Amino acid sequence: MKPPLHLDDLSLFLDVAEAGSLGAASAKSGLSVPTLGRRMTRLEAQMGRRLFLRGARGYALTADGRALAEEAAGLPAAVERVARWRSGGGVARVRITAGLWTSRFLASRITQIWSPDASWVPEFLASNRNVDIARREADIGIRNSRPEQDWLAGRRTRRVDYAEYGVSPEVTGYITLPRDGPTTPSERWLWRNRANRVVMLASDARLAMDLARAGVGRVLLPCFAGDPEPGLSRLSDTVSDIAHEEWLVCHHAARHDPPVRAALEALAGLLTGAARRDPVE
Repeated sequence: MKPPLHLDDLSLFLDVAEAGSLGAASAKSGLSVPTLGRRMTRLEAQMGRRLFLRGARGYALTADGRALAEEAAGLPAAVERVARWRSGGGVARVRITAGLWTSRFLASRITQIWSPDASWVPEFLASNRNVDIARREADIGIRNSRPEQDWLAGRRTRRVDYAEYGVSPEVTGYITLPRDGPTTPSERWLWRNRANRVVMLASDARLAMDLARAGVGRVLLPCFAGDPEPGLSRLSDTVSDIAHEEWLVCHHAARHDPPVRAALEALAGLLTGAARRDPVE
């Protein structure tokens, strides 16, 4: 008979796997390096598989280690939910990550799909980088491509088109983010194709849009954000080079969790419905 598996060992394993070394994982967990080393050795013995390649550069995952990390990725979130339930906090917080414009769209219409008496509470992480769902940085992601990882489930919502926006056709210059730090395909496209007509830089996309509304220049926006924006008009055809499909993404292990499932269904309805074309208040 195999010895019982300690769930806290699995949580520590995920810390070491993410950090890549016992030292960094020690700082996060509060356990000493020798203790962590013993716990990882015990876990390998319980699993009957080698999980790490130990070397001067730290702890690298073996193929079995990567497989275990994928299987256990939802554990910390589950432990957190159990802890909240145990302490009497019955409402689950569902972390949703999306780009700036999609996050803004969701925030402006959140009361259409959520109310204070719901079984879940949304937490928004607006970011143009791919927040790591496998590492529990978020529960649900809204991405611009189908997920490629086996442990992620995806649901297509709709096509997202982009166009140029400004106060009038007479405005011919462009506003964008600094060239050394473009974070989205639309910003990179603009620098490749309109660099000689950039008249002003802004530190973020919302500020660039505000400058466009002041008449300084044009901005490149997703049509669902630009079309309803007061004071802006569409000044170009859609840019086919950067159009993309939008995907609602979640970890396979978490998508059947009732609060996450409820959030997924609510978000899918909002992202695919007619409200996507309604003006932003």
